[in-house]
Amino acid sequence: MTESPVKTQTRGHVLEVTLDRPKANAIDLATSRIMGDVFKDFRDDPELRVALITGAGDKFFCPGWDLKAAAGGDAVDDNYGVGGFGGLQEMRAMNKPIIAAINGICCGGGLEWALSADIILAADHAQFALPEIRSGTVADAASVKLPKRIPYHIAMEMLLTGRWIDAEEAARWGLINQIHPGDQLMAKAREMADLLASGPPLVYAAIKEIVREAEAMTFQDAMNRITRRQFESVDVLYDSEDQLEGAKAFAEKRDPVWKGR
Repeated sequence: MTESPVKTQTRGHVLEVTLDRPKANAIDLATSRIMGDVFKDFRDDPELRVALITGAGDKFFCPGWDLKAAAGGDAVDDNYGVGGFGGLQEMRAMNKPIIAAINGICCGGGLEWALSADIILAADHAQFALPEIRSGTVADAASVKLPKRIPYHIAMEMLLTGRWIDAEEAARWGLINQIHPGDQLMAKAREMADLLASGPPLVYAAIKEIVREAEAMTFQDAMNRITRRQFESVDVLYDSEDQLEGAKAFAEKRDPVWKGR
């Protein structure tokens, strides 16, 4: 039986997802479909609150699309599975925090996969690029996302030239949150995951839905939808046990116990 290129491990309320497809952790159609199923199950499991994604080894996080598989017949516009390429880029209603631990080369579709995360930590030897321009294709998701994440001119330079940046420059432009020595990266990422897993999941859901939906709205339109409880996650939150628990815990000067309901 062929071993899965996507390894998962559950630690409490945290799901760790490791892309393990030697030699470079590239994603072909079959792998993308597996990833989509993994993230759909994560999204729908009330016991799981945070996902941590990384690549196997210490050289490659993910270089993106598997060009060898493409040369062998994988079509670039074929069915990537639920959630689109890498299982996250188009996953609907993903209202749980995602942390990416970038353990090495992160380029092309791999960088687009990382951009699907909410928090990005990187090893000090990590490198980033969008080299699609050199192979005559477009980094489609990055063309949408990157100019909204970092300064426009830097994003356009990366898209138009394919140049590489190191972890220090990535942090300077706000592409990543933190840099850690390679041998400490996963420990730091797990600390972050555990911190988030200890927080209020219904609030996280509300934050993610508001941020996602408000991107295409004016400020006032978004605020009107919030106050009228027209976001599903906000409506659930305001009627929840956790909303009451937060107020009670504050009044009683104790740590809240979040139940996610």
